[in-house]
Amino acid sequence: MSSIKQFQVTFDCAEPERVARFWCEVLGYVVSPPPAGFATWDAFDRSRPAEDRGSWFACSDPSGVGPRLFFQRVPEGKVVKNRVHLDVRVGTGLVGEERLATLEAECTRLVALGAVRVQLLYDGHDACIVMQDIEGNEFCLD
Repeated sequence: MSSIKQFQVTFDCAEPERVARFWCEVLGYVVSPPPAGFATWDAFDRSRPAEDRGSWFACSDPSGVGPRLFFQRVPEGKVVKNRVHLDVRVGTGLVGEERLATLEAECTRLVALGAVRVQLLYDGHDACIVMQDIEGNEFCLD
């Protein structure tokens, strides 16, 4: 049995392009190319029935290392806590006040992009900041 080498993370959301562009800013990702045969996402959308336009969008790691992120429109809003979330690893290897300062600086940057700070978890050594993206999906600064 072979091991899986690639995977994508899929987000259900109301506004796929808006949420995808938020995550591009968070992670340094780029907008994925549109489907084959289309020069732009706008050209792709114009080729679809009106009710399907803007129903999905994607972004990817420009280095090709991280997973592709896929965003699909769903009719219902988020109601409860995510069962899966992303940990955005900005403080790897840091501890104590140095780790906390790094997480706080990134939190400030992401709040300016529309994220919401939910809770700081800090025990004097390790820290994590629970946040929500622009549609309320939880993620952690770790």
